[in-house]
Amino acid sequence: MEIKIDTHTHTIASGHAYNTIREMASMAARKGLEGLAITEHAPKMPGSCGLYYFQNLKVVPRQMENLRLLFGVELNILDENGTVDLPEDTIRSLDIAVASIHPPCYGRTSGKEENTRAYVNAMKKEVIDIIGHPDDGRYGPDYDILARTARETGTLLEINNSSLRPGGFRENTYENALEMLRCCKKYGTMVTLGSDAHVDVDIVNTEYSQRLLLEADFPEELVANTSLEKLLSVLKRRAWR
Repeated sequence: MEIKIDTHTHTIASGHAYNTIREMASMAARKGLEGLAITEHAPKMPGSCGLYYFQNLKVVPRQMENLRLLFGVELNILDENGTVDLPEDTIRSLDIAVASIHPPCYGRTSGKEENTRAYVNAMKKEVIDIIGHPDDGRYGPDYDILARTARETGTLLEINNSSLRPGGFRENTYENALEMLRCCKKYGTMVTLGSDAHVDVDIVNTEYSQRLLLEADFPEELVANTSLEKLLSVLKRRAWR
């Protein structure tokens, strides 16, 4: 399966990534992509950029290296109410929004019910397009509820290649992502394959996520980022832009 736009990447603005926007765009073009989403960590992530960074992204060209750039954010889900760490009007001004649970921001290991509520309440927000790496066993949800709610709200669920890399710090990711894919097949829920690249060479690295899709016998029509056109047609923001 060919992935034509990476929906989850970071630049030096995120604080613990290693390349500039132009370097990331250049590598994405060399790899033959149609587009690249740059989704910097939101302000509650230690070392990341602040509110004004996201508010000023309007000045950055959306075409570079014959490539369509989507400038967005990886929001932090902060609690079971699905609270995130940018104002809604700022998120609306961006091209794409991922929302994820991260230990420094969520701050605790919680039970399945609380984690499920956190994800469900985030997905109910029309400004959130993608749930990032919901495979982490430290914050595992009920995957049946997750997949069903994603289908109902038009939210994409991410298969995160970085999570699946051997030696990663997230827990039980392979088993959890496989269970999530089974639930997505059941409900016809769409997923996106994100590299979570923090360095240019890792852009569109889907080695482990593609293996997982094969094991799950997951249908290609439910993968949103096999073309730029397909991705743009299923993002929530298409309805209000």
